[in-house]
Amino acid sequence: EVQLQASGGGLVQAGGSLRVSCAASGYLYENYAIGWFRQAPGKEREGVSCISSATGDTYYADSVKGRFTISSDGAKNTVSLQMNSLKPEDTAVYYCAIGTVCTYYSGMRTYEYTNWGQGTLVTVSS
Repeated sequence: EVQLQASGGGLVQAGGSLRVSCAASGYLYENYAIGWFRQAPGKEREGVSCISSATGDTYYADSVKGRFTISSDGAKNTVSLQMNSLKPEDTAVYYCAIGTVCTYYSGMRTYEYTNWGQGTLVTVSS
């Protein structure tokens, strides 16, 4: 079974940068997507960004476009999310999970993803 391990969260001031990573272990089939979600206190979990292993296609939520960049290192089975120009509203627990499809237009829905990692906390102070 595939297991995902998220890391890299922390405390940063508004306007700063942070990089979170998701390491996958176990058997990965050829065509899959890795997605990053986040959940702020009292709010529903929302999709942030995803990347397709087969095509490299990416998706970004409108709230992070132009600020966040997702990338993958296939050799290391690691997907990273570089977060720049962070805002206090980016504060949340960030989770990674495995899905099947990720395209520019696909959007992200939690029920399409499985094998959730444990999450890493990102706190942006104002």
